[in-house]
Amino acid sequence: MITLLKIIVAGIVALFASLAFGQVEVNSELHLLLAQKDSLLFNVAFNSCNTNVLEEIFTEDFEFYHDKGGLTEGRDAFLNPMKENCAQRITTEMQPSKRILIANSLEVYPLYKNGELYGAIQHGIHRFESLDKDNCYQRGDIAKFTHVWVKENLVWKVKRELSYNHQYKQ
Repeated sequence: MITLLKIIVAGIVALFASLAFGQVEVNSELHLLLAQKDSLLFNVAFNSCNTNVLEEIFTEDFEFYHDKGGLTEGRDAFLNPMKENCAQRITTEMQPSKRILIANSLEVYPLYKNGELYGAIQHGIHRFESLDKDNCYQRGDIAKFTHVWVKENLVWKVKRELSYNHQYKQ
């Protein structure tokens, strides 16, 4: 009887611990803030090519892990090819690719140290589209992504990014 009681108590403690430290609600301030930051990140990267904003979004020691492209270490190493691509787009009038966040896939998990929020893990699924020769958008890869956001001087920045499980979906 005592063993069964211990199991029940341990189960209840585990349940409350998972609720206390799990994913935040989609209407929470943190989830809404990071959803907005995620949207800004990809809008800037794919639509407006405002690389100055991107420099503000990433930490200097940013790392990008990609299942097809490998590891990129450092904000500048990550942004320089993007700057070149944006410059080419402007001179050739190439149309941008676009990124679509899959509905209801975005999850945010807060990170605490000594009870203080210092960062968050953001996970989701997105797909990409690009224009074909007829100027029509065509579906491209669908992939999972994970961002590790940290607060630097009260400003949220991406420190690590993972892009993985790329699959072509119709």
